[in-house]
Amino acid sequence: MSCWKKRPTRSPSEELAHQEHVRKVAQENGKRIGLDGDPDLQFLLTGGTLTKVRSRSWQKTRFYRLQEDCKTVWHESNKIFKRKQTFSVDDIDSVRNGRQSEGFNKHTEPSEEERCFSIVFKGRKKVLDLMAGNQEEANQWVKSFEKVMSNMRNLSRQQKSEHWIIDCMRKADKNNDNKMNLKELKRFLRHINIEVDETYAEELFKKCDQSNSGYLEDLEIKKFYELLTHREEIDVIYGNYAQTDGQLSVPDLLNFLLNEQREDATISDALRLIEKYEMDETVKQNNNMTKDGFQMYLQHEDCNIFNPAYKNLCQDMTQPLSHYYISSSHNTYLTKDQLKGPSSTEAYIRALMKSCRCVELDCWDGANGEPVIYHGYTLTSKILFKDVIKAIKDYAFQTSDYPVILSLENHCGVDQQKLMAHYIISILGDALVTKPLGNVVPTTFPSPEELKGKFLVKGKRLNKLDAAFNNNNNTISEGTVSEEDEAAEQENGQKPPQKKSKLTLARELSDVVVYCKSVHFNGFEHARDKLDFYEMSSFKESKAFNLAENSATAFIHHNIDKLSRIYPAGSRTDSSNYNPVPMWNAGCQIVALNFQTPNKEMHINQGRFLPNGMCGYILKPEFQRDARSQFDPNVLSAGSWLKKKNLHVMVISAQQLPKLNVDKQKSIVDPLVRVEVHGVRADNASKETHYIENNGFNPMWNERFQFDISVPELAILRLVVEDYDATSANDLIGQYCLPLTCVQNGYRHVPLLNKNGDVVSSAGLFLHIMLLDTQ
Repeated sequence: MSCWKKRPTRSPSEELAHQEHVRKVAQENGKRIGLDGDPDLQFLLTGGTLTKVRSRSWQKTRFYRLQEDCKTVWHESNKIFKRKQTFSVDDIDSVRNGRQSEGFNKHTEPSEEERCFSIVFKGRKKVLDLMAGNQEEANQWVKSFEKVMSNMRNLSRQQKSEHWIIDCMRKADKNNDNKMNLKELKRFLRHINIEVDETYAEELFKKCDQSNSGYLEDLEIKKFYELLTHREEIDVIYGNYAQTDGQLSVPDLLNFLLNEQREDATISDALRLIEKYEMDETVKQNNNMTKDGFQMYLQHEDCNIFNPAYKNLCQDMTQPLSHYYISSSHNTYLTKDQLKGPSSTEAYIRALMKSCRCVELDCWDGANGEPVIYHGYTLTSKILFKDVIKAIKDYAFQTSDYPVILSLENHCGVDQQKLMAHYIISILGDALVTKPLGNVVPTTFPSPEELKGKFLVKGKRLNKLDAAFNNNNNTISEGTVSEEDEAAEQENGQKPPQKKSKLTLARELSDVVVYCKSVHFNGFEHARDKLDFYEMSSFKESKAFNLAENSATAFIHHNIDKLSRIYPAGSRTDSSNYNPVPMWNAGCQIVALNFQTPNKEMHINQGRFLPNGMCGYILKPEFQRDARSQFDPNVLSAGSWLKKKNLHVMVISAQQLPKLNVDKQKSIVDPLVRVEVHGVRADNASKETHYIENNGFNPMWNERFQFDISVPELAILRLVVEDYDATSANDLIGQYCLPLTCVQNGYRHVPLLNKNGDVVSSAGLFLHIMLLDTQ
């Protein structure tokens, strides 16, 4: 006999009451995300039938709709015991029109293009391929999802916090009566990641239950919400500066901006902030700011730790390509490990959408004369070379206009090399750089600005660039080149049997290599005297680290006018990453990491490329672009231009940290905060707070740390929140990385990102931070 019990059927009156409740909740949440009465939101709330496509034979019709919280999508299932029939809008990375996924390309016909759309999730969750009844419906689903996603992402931190807390309240209100008894209050506190003893919970309940009815409703719930979200630390800050009848006047606020936030502010700036954040019109008319307005200001982007001056494109993009760090991927085609993980065009799309500007293509002879991409000598799956080029063409410049480098690791025979060249030329078209810019043989790289919207191919070339300016270029049909190729190494670091030392290279493929000709590295002196600027070398991490350690100045000088690519050791079978910081310290531009592996090294990489509009290019510090520099990041033997700093960090508090074990009702985190500096050897440091038991909602530390920074231009600040565990490794709750030069002084909120680098909605840290010149 089945133990499953069918949910009791509601009476007609109960059903009407339930529907009215759902409508009101949806309306309230629609208002909170700025879409009250919006027809696109209403379309999602009403929902409709869609066909889920997994294969040619598995195509099931299901009903999908947005739930009344305006953030959870529900879908029906024929599995009675299916635990989760929902996904969150917060988990969606993008929604794509048409047959743009691998699944659609395999399992549907081109004639169905207009009915198709894909929901792409963050992290490693599979893409959801859906088909609507017609083109109009498909467009409506995509448009509606994109509008809700956009509005959710554009909420202020305070709005996100409020939305999250109220959503948790509704989840605790099991009978949907808009009232909260003591049992529901305790359940709610666990939902928001805070554990309190019975006595405190009862005291809090009695304090708010002014009607002595045994439950909270309306104004009593509002009072409870205000008590819960009260920020004692902000009371203290506000009290120190509100010197005008208990409120912040314009002079008071200006005093705070100048002395605490260290901003170059004026009276006009103070007035602008009051106009922007003060909600009380009477107070605003008197040019004052209440504590609520002050708290709203502190939680907005104006008070983010990341200086908004660096958010958009802000660097000189007219210098030679070799003067920039370039966001770069290794084994871009892989979605998991290097031994048996799947290869996918989706991996290229995800990397490019993160503004990766150098992607790797390991090319091998495939069946039916078609070149394929996969990790050689392994069980990783294979994808067609032409499909990868098409995906790169479609997504290369959606998040950044600056050039994309295709790093070819060529293991193909001549015939398939010619086909590779054909695909590269025919698919990329005019965007492909096939000859040097200008009418003379170049002596230096063009700039990212000159190469906007262009593709560069990195690979072997049969001759020098000057051949592109004379008529003898076509006389060579093919030739041999050395095959010192990192991709040919097996996962244990050993070379495959019978490895060829020479590769026969087709002229057609040779000719598409212009500014990134791969050559073997024979020492810095040889490179200086014998190699042209466009002849570049790739270094396995062990060799690169050795050069950075023992020949730092020579390495930096080499990287002023030549490109260097660094790649992970073949022994990293789990697709782990090396520390990219020492490579940047040595001026290396193409520091390639496994983008598919979310770890500390990728967090640092994300932080490095956070400024300058996240365009994938960061201008190197001046001393890494000047041949007169004698900078050694290991011994700091530089001149007087080094401007040392002192970094002071006070970790004050955190807000709304996520529960890590959502399946356990009583699982509450014990958070601690670690402050890390990553830079030159002298600057590397890490300090952490004590942990706080059973409070992920509003833990407070008030702990101070100090760091001496020798080379701030190379330093990256990493802030980590972990769940303390006495018996095993701590679990990551959230993290945030940014260059030290982009930090704003003063009281600052820090958004938190999860392991995959996605924003944890409503969660954050509150710090006081100062980066000061040494005396």
